[in-house]
Amino acid sequence: MSNGYNDDNQSALLQEWESWKTPPTKEVAPLPRVGSKAPTNPNLLLPADKPTIIVFLRDCGDPFAEKTFKALTALSTQHPEVHFVAVSHASAEATERWVVRAGGNWDVHVVVDYERELYAQWGLGVSGAWHVLNPLSLWRTLQHEGIWGRPAESGTRWQTSGAFAVDHPGPGREGGVVRWAWVAASADDLPDLRAALEALGVMPARRPPPRGG
Repeated sequence: MSNGYNDDNQSALLQEWESWKTPPTKEVAPLPRVGSKAPTNPNLLLPADKPTIIVFLRDCGDPFAEKTFKALTALSTQHPEVHFVAVSHASAEATERWVVRAGGNWDVHVVVDYERELYAQWGLGVSGAWHVLNPLSLWRTLQHEGIWGRPAESGTRWQTSGAFAVDHPGPGREGGVVRWAWVAASADDLPDLRAALEALGVMPARRPPPRGG
C-alpha cells in the first residue's frame, strides 16, 4: 500500500524528469533589436503611461531564475514609475506556488506563457547542454547566497531566458520601442537590470571606470 509521502516523492521525481525532456520545437522569431518596435501580443499588454521591463524566466525551480526574480521584485518597489513583468513557462499553479516560495511578486506582474509562445515571439528558443549544465558556475555564484534549486514542477530546463526594456510614448519619441535587450549566454548569466533602467532614462548612466595611468 502506498502512502502520501511516497506518492509525493514519485510525483516530484516524475515532474523533475519531465523538465529535462527536450521541449516541442517552436518557430522562434528574430531577437528584437534595440530601436525596433516591441512584439505585440494580447497576453502581454504594455501600459502607455510608463516604460516596461520584461524578464523571461528559465524554469520555476532554477536558482538563477529565483535570484533574477528577487532582484526584479526589489526594483519594482523602488521604481513605481516602471512597469515590471516576469514571464514564466510553468503552469499557472506551479508558477503561483513558486512565486510564493520566492518571496512574493510585490509590484511585478507575472504572466504565464505555458506554451512558450511569448518566448518564441521575443526570439528566445531552447538552449544546449553546456548552457544548462555548468555545476561550477552554480556552486560559485549561489553557494554564498543560500539560493538552491527547487523541484521543477512544470516547464522545461532547456528554455533560454532573456530580458528587455521597452519605452513608452513621450515628447519627441515613439512608444513601444525596445531600448535594451539581453539574452542569457548560460544558465548562470543574469541580466543587468540597472542597465535596463539606465536605457529607459530612469537611472543615470554609470560612469566608466578611470583608465589606469
